[in-house]
Amino acid sequence: MKIKKIDYGRWLLVLPALIVVGTLLVYPIFSSLYYSLTTKHLIKATYDFIGFDNYIKVLTDPDFFKAFFTSILWTIASLLGQIIVGFTAALALNRVNHLKGVYRILMIIPWAFPSIVIALSWKWILNGVSGFLPNLLYEMGFASELPQFLSDSSLVFGTLIFINIWFGAPMIMVNVLSALQTIPQDQYEAAQIDGASKLQQFMYITVPHIKVVVGLLVVLRTIWVFNNFDIIYLITGGGPANATTTVPIYAYNMGWGTKLLGRSSAVTVLLLAFLLIVCFIYFKIIGKWEKEDK
Repeated sequence: MKIKKIDYGRWLLVLPALIVVGTLLVYPIFSSLYYSLTTKHLIKATYDFIGFDNYIKVLTDPDFFKAFFTSILWTIASLLGQIIVGFTAALALNRVNHLKGVYRILMIIPWAFPSIVIALSWKWILNGVSGFLPNLLYEMGFASELPQFLSDSSLVFGTLIFINIWFGAPMIMVNVLSALQTIPQDQYEAAQIDGASKLQQFMYITVPHIKVVVGLLVVLRTIWVFNNFDIIYLITGGGPANATTTVPIYAYNMGWGTKLLGRSSAVTVLLLAFLLIVCFIYFKIIGKWEKEDK
């Protein structure tokens, strides 16, 4: 019987990456789980173990459920908009023969900028006193007074969704376009010979080839958008009157506003559990698609 030698060299090569992953991912998760069961406070040095008391207080807080449903609406509206705009742009670019690279660069610009630059730029454009867009709409007669895009509770949420769609659609566009370019052209030629319409070609050739890619994009964007903090916080801070407060902002205000780190950790653990359930459902659907394609 041969004894297999362990190759320690390859483990040494991946050890730095494992340390980084453990430090940046594993430790924060387990520390949040631990702190969520305690009275951990950002100012007080000592804390006690209280079990699930933080979870009970969070789940009986009306503000948490308001933030949760705001996050659901924010995610669904932003995701649908990003997919529709990104998918349409990818289909259009796929049919362009000249200057495709130039168009692709121009359309990816929103995704290339840091979130803080995007947030402050839109905050300047939409400023209710000196902003370019409100003044333009007023001067052109489209509004009887300067629209308050960022302080009117009836406008602010839709405005943020628009900004998020503008920001995230290029990422969908680039990935869908890459998937479209892998589809064999002879399948379209054969379909045309058989008399298939453009809609039939789209439904029976295009969609089956790219649906797994789109499904994975939906998973990634769902996680990213639901967890999105910077754009909303930098533009509105969760206001006015908590109209744009999502779960990440609620957790931030709980942790850094009231200093209740234990209760804030409970919110993040609940957020993690919810996203794990959503991702599990997504991956079950994607797995079913992959089995159908085999």
